[in-house]
Amino acid sequence: MSNLRPHAVVSLNGRLTNPSDAQIPALSSAGLVGRGVFTTIAIIDRKPFLWEKHWRRLGEGCNRTWIDLSAFSESKTRETLDAVVSANAFDNGRARITFFFEAAGEPWPYESERPVSLLIITGDARPKLQNPSLTVSPFRINSMSPLSGVKSCNYLDKILSIIEARRRRFDEAIQLNERGEVASACMANVFWLRDGVLFTPSLKSGCLAGTTREFVLENFECREVEIGLEELRLADEIFLTSAGLGIIQV
Repeated sequence: MSNLRPHAVVSLNGRLTNPSDAQIPALSSAGLVGRGVFTTIAIIDRKPFLWEKHWRRLGEGCNRTWIDLSAFSESKTRETLDAVVSANAFDNGRARITFFFEAAGEPWPYESERPVSLLIITGDARPKLQNPSLTVSPFRINSMSPLSGVKSCNYLDKILSIIEARRRRFDEAIQLNERGEVASACMANVFWLRDGVLFTPSLKSGCLAGTTREFVLENFECREVEIGLEELRLADEIFLTSAGLGIIQV
């Protein structure tokens, strides 16, 4: 995955440019503390898959982190995304849409000309994992965190979790919350089958409200539960879901 680089053209605030010229202020809240919200969306036949769900979740994440999106309409953001896809001339891949907060922030006050910036990058699709291996992460999700369920640019806890799992030669890891309940994988939601019944952790666990998770819930009968790890160990089958992975069996 480390060889998957962004495509040659990105968009910063509606201006098409190359990645090295797409910069945000180093002293902004985004640069200093990672204050921003993003989503990664699958591009299929040059169209963003589940676009409405991704846009709604971006808005909800910005509301929870007090990022004002009034300067960015859904239609204009979609037009910008389409322009980046067209400029990079690809049919299938992925895109990341990020809203960075650049206004004054604590503990290093800084005045920026632009309170919020929009960056859109695209790239090739992630390789599909074949029979991915799964372990349990030693790092827990805090369901009471103000960032619980938000796809924030302050994403280091997830990155460290997946690095730790891969250092032990696993592809992914189940993360528990502070109560010992199954929440999600590091970079995906988790579903499992037991005795013909489909289950997934409820949002109370602190898991991300994934767009692919939502798609599965809309199309299959599924029970949202709060359970411990021992219940998951009894599963007949386990699945991971995300925009990048799709739906894969572990």
